[in-house]
Amino acid sequence: MKSMSKAPSENSAKASDHTGNRFTRFLRILGPGLVTGAADDDPSGIATYSIAGAQHGLGLLWTALLTWPLMGAVQMMCARIGMVTGMGLAGALRKKVPKPLLVTASFALFAANTINIGADLAGMGDAMEMFTGINSHYWVLPFGVAIAVATIRFRYDAIANILKWLALVLFAYVITGFIVKPDWGLVARHTFIPTFPKDHDAWGTLVALLGTTISPYLFFWQSSQEVEEEKSRGKKKLAQRRGASDRHIEDRKWDVGVGTLVSNAVMFFIILTTALTLHKSGHTHVETSRQAAEALRPLAGNFAAILFTVGLVGVGFLAVPTLAGSAAYAFAETFGWRQGLDEQFPRARAFYVAIVTAVALGVVLDLLNVSAMQALYWSAVVNGILAPFLLVGILLVARDKELMQGQPSSRLSMVVVTITTVLMFGAAIGMFVF
Repeated sequence: MKSMSKAPSENSAKASDHTGNRFTRFLRILGPGLVTGAADDDPSGIATYSIAGAQHGLGLLWTALLTWPLMGAVQMMCARIGMVTGMGLAGALRKKVPKPLLVTASFALFAANTINIGADLAGMGDAMEMFTGINSHYWVLPFGVAIAVATIRFRYDAIANILKWLALVLFAYVITGFIVKPDWGLVARHTFIPTFPKDHDAWGTLVALLGTTISPYLFFWQSSQEVEEEKSRGKKKLAQRRGASDRHIEDRKWDVGVGTLVSNAVMFFIILTTALTLHKSGHTHVETSRQAAEALRPLAGNFAAILFTVGLVGVGFLAVPTLAGSAAYAFAETFGWRQGLDEQFPRARAFYVAIVTAVALGVVLDLLNVSAMQALYWSAVVNGILAPFLLVGILLVARDKELMQGQPSSRLSMVVVTITTVLMFGAAIGMFVF
């Protein structure tokens, strides 16, 4: 009787251990995809989503659903390139694209990222000014220095873990969305039934949403982090990193899927929150994420405004290293520099100087009182032109069986990324038209 009574508890324990092991493994495989997805919701992106909700209500809510598979397909293709070729995106593109074009793309990426860093640091400083009353400029320099020093001093594993846990701050926006108590039936209708823009302003916002969600710096960061992951496992040489197991690729699909889902869920809830508070009350003139947070205070309560602001600062610490790092990776592989977040500064001096320079110029832009909205506009112009051409290059690499070690992207992925490329060309044209 004793043995019979023990059996169920033993089976339960085994089942519990199995479930726990699966959950632990799931958390362990979350990495480059989650960080890249979360970094997409940087302070400048939050401003764009806030403007979309404040100006157009729920009318553009469907874009969060549409862009999820598009962003997921692009990021997974970039991840596969890094995993299979053993090189970052710029290194792989060197095999398919003339070097002068790649050099031009790297400088364009650096320029756009630097402008974006300036806007993001300004957003973080504005958020802290709301909390403390201390002028935002006094926050921007310490933020910039802290990010640059941490990037140089910490090893890759430490940086990756910090960035992964910082992604949790994004749930502040999800919580805020529930605080405003939406009519979920109405929300579902605007999510699943697109209402296309009816005027130039709405079309311009749509273009901005596409450009914010599918950004060139994410392409480079995703592929380079796959290389960093392999290096952290001891695969220091290119020949050791070539090729990837089916399980490794499957794990990364889950990672990228979760990362892009989190990114687009945050986009969804920011548009939802600002639509049901700012737009509904007539606060349609919103130019920054700080203005959105300030307007939320009387409309949705102090707690909602605090959550919004905390998320803004936290995601800035996530996004700025990603922006600076992606430009440095592009330069390093284009010009053949030694690179990597595990390298000591003297051994990868040019790589780290590129990171520090991008952050320093971002700080200078803010201290010179350059308009954040104007900066974001020109960043969007550069990214809008660069993104579709980069996507063409990514498609050329992803279908090359030799370069991809006999593991090219699937036909479905090629179709989805091709559609994304066409949409991004349309967005680039639309940016100038509207």
